[in-house]
Amino acid sequence: MSLSDIPLRTVTDTPTTLGELTAGKLALIVNVASRCGLTPQYDGLVKLQEQYGPRGFTVIGVPCNQFAGQEPGSAEEIQEFCSTTYGVDFPLLEKTDVNGPTRHPLYAELTQLPDATGEAGDVQWNFEKFLVDGEGRPVARFRPGTTPEDPSITSALEKLL
Repeated sequence: MSLSDIPLRTVTDTPTTLGELTAGKLALIVNVASRCGLTPQYDGLVKLQEQYGPRGFTVIGVPCNQFAGQEPGSAEEIQEFCSTTYGVDFPLLEKTDVNGPTRHPLYAELTQLPDATGEAGDVQWNFEKFLVDGEGRPVARFRPGTTPEDPSITSALEKLL
């Protein structure tokens, strides 16, 4: 099974796949949380979506409560927070485990990709980012401290779009 075919569920509990969500677009998959010191990165993610969306790109937010319980809300609360606080209009998935024995199959695949220093493995914290090409192949990994505006992300987008 390819990454694009892994079954997913949206925040509204609709069954989907990465392939259906991206429709061949470049995607930045980000585990997100609403009560984290990094939550303001939503601003940058929305800006990336606005700037690059028309060129064949999408952000996909993956709420995760595995890091200090910083995403405790229900699906409805998460969706409302994202849309009213940050104007999020990119796809959000259901709350998902990204590490450990209940790690979602999507993240079982994504976490095999090493970051720029060559380190693969567990997601370190909220707002870790994975860039996936239009064929569903992971091509780059950015750790949580790398903001969406960072040149390493924007140059990768420019190169692949």
